[in-house]
Amino acid sequence: MKPSVIILTFNSAASIGNTLASVASLAADIHIVDSGSTDSTLDLARSFGATIHQHSFTSYGAQRNWAIDHLPISGAWQLHLDADEALTPELNAEIAALPDSPAVDGFFIARYLRWMGRLLRHNLAPTWHMRLFRTGAGRCEEREYDQHFLCAGQTRQLQHAMIDDIRMSLSEWTSRHNRWADAEVRELLARSQAGRIQASLAGNIVQRKRFYKGFYERSPLFLRAIALFFYRYILKFGFLDGMEGLIFCVLQTLWFRFLVDAKLYEARKTLP
Repeated sequence: MKPSVIILTFNSAASIGNTLASVASLAADIHIVDSGSTDSTLDLARSFGATIHQHSFTSYGAQRNWAIDHLPISGAWQLHLDADEALTPELNAEIAALPDSPAVDGFFIARYLRWMGRLLRHNLAPTWHMRLFRTGAGRCEEREYDQHFLCAGQTRQLQHAMIDDIRMSLSEWTSRHNRWADAEVRELLARSQAGRIQASLAGNIVQRKRFYKGFYERSPLFLRAIALFFYRYILKFGFLDGMEGLIFCVLQTLWFRFLVDAKLYEARKTLP
């Protein structure tokens, strides 16, 4: 299998070289969908022979679906990545060894985080994402935050993982998560189900995660963020990821989820 690789970028010079190097030997062709980078992102992409496409960014889901609908994709399979995600050598070899026409239409890939230079093996480790699918079989769900790809056919999980290598500063990370908290509040208030992955205990790994997340969303505001931190940091052994793991778990689980609840509380108070 030699999939077409589609990567979203915006001022991604710190990570895009590593991402491209991880897929260069695997890809049938590489497409960069950029939203106005002003650093050396595009020069680095061109050095790997990638084709550059410019498109204004509104949301991750919209950007990914624009790529699916408009890019001149040559491969029978597509692999979608963010600019800070890289395949491990083992995952690269696993995908390359897949047959041209497997008996399924999509593959879930495990993702681990590298945070402050440390690979986190317990905090959100791993999360699963539908990123490799047959051309015409996949589409990104219409969510403002925490978007996943939907696959129309049968799926299975690959054995090896990709790495999300977060190299942005804490100032940039917290700024983005502040915006994403606003996006999640809009999602929670809208409660739209159109174009979304449906929660199902009997479904695939993402559908099961959405099923369990339903319990979280029905739990009391604020207390649920504290309980989630306890679950991830203590019961899931997040403390074994050292100081980097503590910083990540406090910010991503406790601070971010508490911020979402605070914004949700604020929004409900102002509703007519």
